[in-house]
Amino acid sequence: MVCFVGAGPGAVDMITVRGMRELEKADVIIYAGSLVNPQLLTEYARESAEIYDSAKMTLEEVIDVIEKAEKDKKYTVRLHTGEPSLYGAVREQMDELDKRGIEYKSVAGVSACFGAAASLDIEYTLPGVSQSLIITRMEGRTEVPKGETIESFASHGCSMAIYLSSSMTGELSKRLIEGGYSKDTPAAIVYKATWDDEKRYECTLETLEKTAKENGIYKTAVILVGEAVAHRDYKRSKLYDPGFETGYRRAK
Repeated sequence: MVCFVGAGPGAVDMITVRGMRELEKADVIIYAGSLVNPQLLTEYARESAEIYDSAKMTLEEVIDVIEKAEKDKKYTVRLHTGEPSLYGAVREQMDELDKRGIEYKSVAGVSACFGAAASLDIEYTLPGVSQSLIITRMEGRTEVPKGETIESFASHGCSMAIYLSSSMTGELSKRLIEGGYSKDTPAAIVYKATWDDEKRYECTLETLEKTAKENGIYKTAVILVGEAVAHRDYKRSKLYDPGFETGYRRAK
């Protein structure tokens, strides 16, 4: 059996309780060493666990390790950064396991954009400002589908969390503005959200590139964009409005 576990955004205690328990019982752990906090292994892995760093491995090598563990009747945890369903390349691994008849399950994790929101005390879905969050990335060495350009998403004007793009902030800013955001749209760069060495910088789209360069941010950061970052000019939620009736409370 293989368990795909979301390690969370970085802090050791940001993994879910379920994910922690899976780590504690693993015989074999394959973790994304370029992004996962190694303290998770120190804190939760058994001393006897076999540990592999997938940052140095190909898909085929990962599957080989899993196959050997299965033959030896060992329990494998595949530890991914954040939430595995986002940029985790998990489906291709699952398809290979399906071909080999190897069973697997998944444990959800906390993605970096939510760790970043907590660090900045922001709400992405402020009434009257934005009721949607777009999670995306800019194309670099890896393409994105034609209908998912930064400009097309920017045209909605809602909250955005942009991954894997902190080395391209100049181009990103230019394309967000071309897509419809104004130059003074609030933005934030959160480097290593929830880690001990987390850094966060609030700026605007106009100053995004300058802020990133001045602070040496070019990787391991999520970029947040939209009026919700500045949490201004929003409407009060109907959820707790005394004049709004719900299935649990009568209007007053």
